[in-house]
Amino acid sequence: MRRLLTYSFEQAGDKPLYEYLYACIRDDILSGRLRAGEKLPSKRALARNLGVSTITVEGAYGQLTAEGYCQSAPRRGFFVTNVAPQEQVPPPLPPARQAVDRSTVRKEWLADFSANSVPAKLFPFDLWTRLLRKVVNEDADALLERSASFGVPLLRQAIAEHLHSFRGLTVQPEQIVIGAGTEYLYNLLVQFFGRDRRFCVENPGYDRIRQIYTASGADCVLADMDAQGVRPAELNRQKAQILHISPSHHFPTGIIMPVSRRYELLGWAAAAPDRYIIEDDYDSEFRLTGRPIPTMMGIDVSDRVIYMNTFSKSLTPTIRISYMVLPKELVAPFREKLGFYSCTVSNFEQYTLARFIQDGYFEKHINRMRNFYRRKRERLLALLKAPAAAGRLTIIEHGSGLHFLLRLALSESDAAFGAKLAAQGIRLRPLADYYEGSPEHCQHLFVLNYSGVTDDVLEDAVQRLLRCVE
Repeated sequence: MRRLLTYSFEQAGDKPLYEYLYACIRDDILSGRLRAGEKLPSKRALARNLGVSTITVEGAYGQLTAEGYCQSAPRRGFFVTNVAPQEQVPPPLPPARQAVDRSTVRKEWLADFSANSVPAKLFPFDLWTRLLRKVVNEDADALLERSASFGVPLLRQAIAEHLHSFRGLTVQPEQIVIGAGTEYLYNLLVQFFGRDRRFCVENPGYDRIRQIYTASGADCVLADMDAQGVRPAELNRQKAQILHISPSHHFPTGIIMPVSRRYELLGWAAAAPDRYIIEDDYDSEFRLTGRPIPTMMGIDVSDRVIYMNTFSKSLTPTIRISYMVLPKELVAPFREKLGFYSCTVSNFEQYTLARFIQDGYFEKHINRMRNFYRRKRERLLALLKAPAAAGRLTIIEHGSGLHFLLRLALSESDAAFGAKLAAQGIRLRPLADYYEGSPEHCQHLFVLNYSGVTDDVLEDAVQRLLRCVE
């Protein structure tokens, strides 16, 4: 005798009736109430018994058939399939709360002199928000257009005008490529020049640059330096083709490359058709004494310098807007080879930054930040030159950028000194960390980045540092 199926739809709620009926029959099959091979009522009979439409039953049977809970036999009806439900295993209990291993927790430093950061109070949040709102109101159509691969023309024009007034560079907007961070632009250059080209970076230098080139598949070598910067003889010895340097304020030594060495390197680049120089001008806005150092691109007559800069130092690292200026002869080949890429910076940020620069706010912002860092630098230098520090340290700095070197009078290893500092909540990175190898002349030399250390802890941090110097 065929079983009569009876279900109440009072619990269906907002769920469609066919879906609720499907769930009821499915649960009966999984529970064994409906056995394998058992014939289900016809669609008309079940609809009449439940007081629903035939379409509702048809929808439920269709879903059951699609999921394999029953099968249709022509002219015979619907039959329950052999479904062997898995034994339900209760979910595992949450793990017992364990004591936190403090050795794995990121240390909160009183003063981290190893990294740069921009204080939140220096970012013009209100102004930026106001400009963004203005952009949305006035440039809504442009915001939703696909950005050109080199970046929106308005921002490239603004950067070209800024470079002319601040760095003395006369470039066309078409030469400028916008990207989300310099790391992205490094990758583009590797793709453009090819992985068979030999890239060369400074030793010592910012280790992430070498890591990015290597991770991109480039053949990357190191060139040793002297007091004037990279030695041209090193480039020939290493058979370098693309040289990446920061001549206006080398990181981490702080060297400012003299014009004579710059001309030597430009001569090296001009001597072969496959040689180029990437000029990394990463913190040119923060030369705190004297005039900004002229760029290498500005004195290059052979069109062999690729200029690169970022807004990470001047605005905030999280804004992720950088740019490079290509030599004129590379613009067309670069566009032909890599023009299929979309710009990696959102139109909202590009148009807002363009307004920020063109309306004169960027210049005012830079002046404000320069004054802020100048006061901080003067205070820090005064603390380090106080009588309590006499005989314990030597300051090596060149009046630019947001870092300088300290040579400390230590009777222990740099590693042991670093451990003592860490116990005091101070982080300071030795210059030797930026070298490939273990140069003896770097012993007891440390790189001091001061931008990320707040004013309220500066004096305490210096006192703790001096206490650790034996």
